Amino acid sequence: MKKKTKLDELDCRLTKILQKDGRKSNTALAKELGVTESTVRSRLKRLLSDGVFRIVAVGNPIKLGFEIVGNLKIKINIKKKDEVLAELKKIDALHYIALTAGSMDVDVDFIVKSLDELHQLLFEKVNKIEGIISTETSLITEIVKDSDDWGTAWY
Repeated sequence: MKKKTKLDELDCRLTKILQKDGRKSNTALAKELGVTESTVRSRLKRLLSDGVFRIVAVGNPIKLGFEIVGNLKIKINIKKKDEVLAELKKIDALHYIALTAGSMDVDVDFIVKSLDELHQLLFEKVNKIEGIISTETSLITEIVKDSDDWGTAWY
């Protein structure tokens, strides 16, 4: 597991601002935080390179034309964990993959264009991976809340 980056109050405040508006300029961030633009630039560089966060445009898959968005709960042979995860990572339709603790071992979010693509995903790709015992599929019919501005655990 990668070493945790130590965040101070300024890092946390910067993160919270960017979670609400990732398009703010370094100059605007510096003004809001009461620091120099070079301080913001160096902090951003460190936080991005350490993987604390990414700055991306997050689209709504349904509004972008994808007909089916959903989630898979996957039970695996834990002795084949590394192989299963490596194979799952190769599937483009899977955009979130997490190892979990609980009744299922892996949590996966997927986005596909059609029922045919869903069929291909489930029966020709995921369920053919050696080490997968079972899957449980949930389809999203409406996104009620989708928030990325949870702040930080500090400050």
